[in-house]
Amino acid sequence: MSPQPWRRLLGWYRREKRDLPWRRTRDPYRIWVSEIMLQQTRVEAVLGYYARFLERFPDVEALAAAPEAELLEAWAGLGYYRRARMLHAAAKAIVGLGGFPQEHAEIRALPGVGDYTAAAVASIAFELPHAVLDGNVARVAARLTNEPRDVSRPATRRALHALVQGWMDEVPEGDRGDLNQALMELGATVCVPRNPRCLLCPLAEDCEARKEGVQELRPVKKAKAPLERLFLTVALVRRGERFLMRQRPADEAVMPGFWELPQSSGAVFDPDCLAPLGIELGAKLGEFRHGITTRAYHGQLFEGILRGEKDPQYGWVGVKQRAELPISTITQKALRSTTMR
Repeated sequence: MSPQPWRRLLGWYRREKRDLPWRRTRDPYRIWVSEIMLQQTRVEAVLGYYARFLERFPDVEALAAAPEAELLEAWAGLGYYRRARMLHAAAKAIVGLGGFPQEHAEIRALPGVGDYTAAAVASIAFELPHAVLDGNVARVAARLTNEPRDVSRPATRRALHALVQGWMDEVPEGDRGDLNQALMELGATVCVPRNPRCLLCPLAEDCEARKEGVQELRPVKKAKAPLERLFLTVALVRRGERFLMRQRPADEAVMPGFWELPQSSGAVFDPDCLAPLGIELGAKLGEFRHGITTRAYHGQLFEGILRGEKDPQYGWVGVKQRAELPISTITQKALRSTTMR
């Protein structure tokens, strides 16, 4: 590999980088919020939330003081809601510390902050010499070194991190945050998973995988679990303008605290699936799709008819109340699938 390839990478980044709002600030709060939002979420999706979120919670004190329901409502649609709860817990911890921590170890100790997020915030906000290794950076490093091992293995990730950390140790202070962002930008826009744009890459001459013609075979990843296809049945049970809904318990693994319509899932569609709740399915109102990791749902919304007393875990929720509650993604998709609100 040629000496100091990071110099070409930095030059490329400063010419070609996308103009993203979190790149216009060194405020650790705003950078931290963006990094949490960007976890497992596309940049395009985050752009629709970031400004609105900061308008609602302009600083860490406002976020810490907000009720959880308000935070979840603002986060609704971004998914992976544990991130929002950890963001809330971390905001309270930061207020307790008297301000945003400025050392890597203290940032890493915040709730919901892992190695990647700590390194990103530490380098971008405070120019601390800590290299990131997310999926984009791991792909860049694996192609540069033609790494033949499974990129998900800890030993492989340590080797890839050592490469980018070596660059981080060489760059002068003032360039550290840009180096991490340049690596992430290269992986997101040029060194992409399929059909990498090698002719545009500032590191093409250093790429061992490209020299061997195997760039599209790197990084090596273990086989994905097969996709499970399921039916999801949702019922709209109405009493005037009120809907029958429940709040998911705090100990539920998925979206605890969110409100939802009665629903059931299974490998086949069962017209009696909501009978245990005393609900009979009527006319179909709409259809929608929903995906979670290795599961693909074919969702159907039906008019629901309540036979007898409602299940005690459910209550009647009016229009105004619904507008103020965090609503589950499935329920939002189900309601959008019909014009009958």
